[in-house]
Amino acid sequence: MLTVHLRINDSTIGKPTPVRLRISGPDGTTYAPLGRSAEFPTGRNEAVGGHLKVGGERWCYIDGSCEVSLPAGIPLRVQATKGPEYKPLDEMVTLGAGQMALRFSIVRVFNTRGADYHPGDTRCHFIAPHAGLLEAMAEDVNVANALATPFSMLALDGNTYTTLPDLLAFSGQQPALTAEPSYSFAVNTLNTHPVLGKVGLLHSHRAVFPLSFGSPEGTDDWSICDWCDQCHRKGGLTVWVDAFEPAGELIGGEALIAAILGKIDAIEIDPGPRTRPLVPWLYRLWDMGIMVPLVGASGKDSNRTPLGAMRTYAHVPGEFSPQGWIEAIRGGRTFVTSAPLVEFQVDGHRPGEIVDASSEMMFAAKAESLGPFERLEIIANGETIASTPPKFIQDPGNWSAELQQAFTPAGSCWVAVRCIGKAGFAHTSPIMVRVHNQPSPSQAEAATALRKLVEQTREWGECHACYTNAKRREQLLARCDEALGKLGANI
Repeated sequence: MLTVHLRINDSTIGKPTPVRLRISGPDGTTYAPLGRSAEFPTGRNEAVGGHLKVGGERWCYIDGSCEVSLPAGIPLRVQATKGPEYKPLDEMVTLGAGQMALRFSIVRVFNTRGADYHPGDTRCHFIAPHAGLLEAMAEDVNVANALATPFSMLALDGNTYTTLPDLLAFSGQQPALTAEPSYSFAVNTLNTHPVLGKVGLLHSHRAVFPLSFGSPEGTDDWSICDWCDQCHRKGGLTVWVDAFEPAGELIGGEALIAAILGKIDAIEIDPGPRTRPLVPWLYRLWDMGIMVPLVGASGKDSNRTPLGAMRTYAHVPGEFSPQGWIEAIRGGRTFVTSAPLVEFQVDGHRPGEIVDASSEMMFAAKAESLGPFERLEIIANGETIASTPPKFIQDPGNWSAELQQAFTPAGSCWVAVRCIGKAGFAHTSPIMVRVHNQPSPSQAEAATALRKLVEQTREWGECHACYTNAKRREQLLARCDEALGKLGANI
């Protein structure tokens, strides 16, 4: 075995760059850098960080260079990736006797930063800041957010303890760690109730407690809305996690009420499995004029999910900063993606903006991806008004689709762009098209569906919740009534 110094440069700048790396032999043996292991745990909260298992392949993260023991005289496959904007490196090499170095370059194909779009991950768990920052750089994620949340651990003494991984690294509005040119890793909180919902509280200058309430042994004497209000008072951003996913007897819970009342700043899309599709319910909110923007999160909590598997691209004009990225989300200037990179404008207006119009408008949409996707679509009030499949561009070897669509709105509506396909998904936040302040024609149907969910939460609060403080029950019921009134008023 030879101890080889391996380096991977970014071809644009000619300097080493962090990447996800895999070196394998013809028999499938994986060769890990010195100080790392080719075998590692992949369970939830098991030594998370620095490694990744995708299917049967085991990868590790490096800062651009490493030393690794490799055999000479046999073909070795060297693979490296760096997020959706770089062409994956995949080369075969055979070391000669005494060879001590390997040099490679990884090529950037797309540059969203040139258009002021910066990628981030709004939620991961159980990963220390140094490992998290390394993975963020290797996956080309500018802003990564670890959210501390309670975790039950069976200890060697036979007792089960509730732990709070990451909480001691809480950084709030300041990154826990940064790296040049513009990478940062922050630690905030995921606050949860088993029935009423989950909210990620980002960029809050102090942690909002309690991190959880309600359980078979606990009471429901707290509130999702209170969490959101406290986070906003502390300058933070509220994100609805697992939105509309059934929890106990409810779909939506108090988190839905918080969204209707304007206390939720964004709704998260992650790559995890769901029991109920998110998009139809999301469209119902937008139909009601509740223009909650989208964020993408990996939800990474083990070495089986890459950071940025689903990511948020936020439009931050001028000098980039993590705070500017947060404010771009608050303003709805986002798209989420697992791979395709999308652009969307309506007469020059971007997602998050309101356009006043009564005559013909021009929609412009574009999607590019290193992997295939099925279709690029323009959506208005949930209906596809234009679509096209992508074409393969031989040089540089990517898939691309474009749409130019004239559209005359019959009334107020929201519009957005999405890419669909098993190999890639992307969706922009909406642009609101306002025509003489008219309501959206689909509001009545959306209001009926959403009112039913709010009424279910109200019934749960009246009949099933466990309160020791009667005022807390009254507060939940009053918020349900306020949300019902807003839904009714918008019809």
